[in-house]
Amino acid sequence: MKNIKLDQHTITPSKIICIGRNYVAHIQELGNETPDQMVIFLKPNSSITDTLLSQHPQDSCVQAIHYEGELCFMVKNNKLAAVAFGLDLTKRDLQNTLKAKGLPWERSKAFNGAALFSQFISINQVSDQLNFCLEIDGAVVQQADTDLMIYKPNLILQEVQKIFALEDGDIIMTGTPKGVGQVKTGQTFKGKIFQGEKLLMSGEWLAK
Repeated sequence: MKNIKLDQHTITPSKIICIGRNYVAHIQELGNETPDQMVIFLKPNSSITDTLLSQHPQDSCVQAIHYEGELCFMVKNNKLAAVAFGLDLTKRDLQNTLKAKGLPWERSKAFNGAALFSQFISINQVSDQLNFCLEIDGAVVQQADTDLMIYKPNLILQEVQKIFALEDGDIIMTGTPKGVGQVKTGQTFKGKIFQGEKLLMSGEWLAK
């Protein structure tokens, strides 16, 4: 089982709950329809990684991996108790093929190495002033705040709880803003989360 850092502790999430199509500009960016209901899918614990890959080594043919920076929360006692920056890594070409056929996304979203997180830090409550950005080689490529979300974090938690029993350590990825793209070997990725203008945390990865 893969572990995650929370403050100075090690946590083992049982699952990762992901919210799709939660930013209007990203929906338009990929040419998708705005859904009538919250889009929810899962990544298993085995998808967690510390290494940012530009290609998936288990593919029979080489497939490029795309990045999606997200605001992520860890659950404790059925509340959003910690926050981190995360990368939802996607085999975009495969995802488009699966969507066109009306098939599930797991082969393109839940593979080994498909979820990457900074360290989580504990929070007392979800602030309305949370914002985040992703930099690649020093240039900002994604930037958003909770105001831009179609579904805000606490509403996401309420909806998810109707479907899944949440265990302490489970992670919720709240969706990605516009600016997604392909991971390229040698690029330096840096994700940051702010509360207002205060930097709460950052994570940095070198793409392999």
